[in-house]
Amino acid sequence: MSGAPAPDSGPVGGPVLELEGLEVRLGARPVLKRLNGSLSGRAVGLLGPNGAGKTTLIHTLLGFFPIAAGSARIFGLDVQRDSEELRAQLGYMPESDAFIANMTGVRFVRLMGEISGLPPSQALERAHESLFYVGLGEARYRKIGSYSTGMKQLVKLAQALVHGPRLLFLDEPTNGLDPPARERMLELIREIKETREVHVVLSSHLLRDVEVCCDEVMVLKDGHLAVTADLEAERRANLRLLELEVRGAREDFVAVLRGLGCEIAADGRKRLRLVLPEGVEVIDLYRVAAERRIEIRRLSHKRDSLEDIFLKAMEGDVEKAREAGLGQPALPPAAASPGSQGGTDGRL
Repeated sequence: MSGAPAPDSGPVGGPVLELEGLEVRLGARPVLKRLNGSLSGRAVGLLGPNGAGKTTLIHTLLGFFPIAAGSARIFGLDVQRDSEELRAQLGYMPESDAFIANMTGVRFVRLMGEISGLPPSQALERAHESLFYVGLGEARYRKIGSYSTGMKQLVKLAQALVHGPRLLFLDEPTNGLDPPARERMLELIREIKETREVHVVLSSHLLRDVEVCCDEVMVLKDGHLAVTADLEAERRANLRLLELEVRGAREDFVAVLRGLGCEIAADGRKRLRLVLPEGVEVIDLYRVAAERRIEIRRLSHKRDSLEDIFLKAMEGDVEKAREAGLGQPALPPAAASPGSQGGTDGRL
């Protein structure tokens, strides 16, 4: 597959997004309310129910809406004061279609490249590269009005990439896609953020889209920033949080594990939940179980971390949401229900 245009060079290091008391009003109505946060991840997920302010935040960062109070910076550049310098570094895939139906795919992507500052000849070359990259090489001379929903989503991605941005805003990129097309889109997003010097901000109603693509997340609620979380740190922490189902006299087994530094909570007669301290691995649990003639019938790691973070934020328990996303793994109460062992789309 031909590579997409490389991002323009620029300063590296430091936060990607910085929000300091950011407020945005549409008319007299406050939409974004004193947002504060700093994110440095390669891919940042933006979550929240309808009306939470996700698209408004993206539009503000793109310079479409004026800032009423506070500030927002991208790569250290102020989105208002340095808007011209930022424009060439940002790519935007909108949620809604905004095509000229009688234009061919390559002509449309070329036009978007020119609007983003590329000279015509370079815009045409990059348009071909971008369309091949997203899988529309054979359809690039067809009119966009004849494209399927999946192809229209792909051409929106191609035009967002054509000028080689350093930061890519994706607003509901899997909207309306069937399962195979959705997986293809997510594969492209992961490839973009993992193999290229491109950061991604992904706004989605689907928790799984954010879970599989992003390493940090922002959760908005009623225009407030409810929580930010480092998903990579949470995933690493979850490897230390286990649930066991055992058979046999477990009192001595539990005592030995506590002696190794494990935090343990009993859930029913057979199930144990525990946090492994540093230096203790899963194989040590099986060794102790064998010595104490305990049968470990099932062992699983904690799952659904993003769903936990989101639901706690929506319930208004911001401190618990922050603990779930940013702190060390907290031992679940014994009465808590076990986490799901499978993935979930988590449609909001």
